[in-house]
Amino acid sequence: LAEKQTYQFKTEIEQLLDLLANALYTNKEIFLRELISNAADALNKIRFLSLTDSKILGDDAEFKIRIRFHEKEKTLEIEDNGVGMSEKELQENIGTIAKSGTLQFLKNIKKDQNLE
Repeated sequence: LAEKQTYQFKTEIEQLLDLLANALYTNKEIFLRELISNAADALNKIRFLSLTDSKILGDDAEFKIRIRFHEKEKTLEIEDNGVGMSEKELQENIGTIAKSGTLQFLKNIKKDQNLE
């Protein structure tokens, strides 16, 4: 695992995001939907990458999002078999609300195709 790194928002933005995040994420349904959306973005990313590199799928070509409830710990586990974020993507997206990683990924692909 990579070493833990901490980043901080600029003060004005941090206060605004705290207000927005508290308003949105105290609603458990919205928070859960955002986590599932993130998993779907990871699946979309690997699906698009697999169009040019079928080896990226390995032995598991079925795209999955699993949601498990752990009664004893009273927790939900959301797991996908998509592509995660790079360190740079994490830095750009941590603390960002309602940003589609898939949308940015598709924009980057289109940009790269226009350069060729």
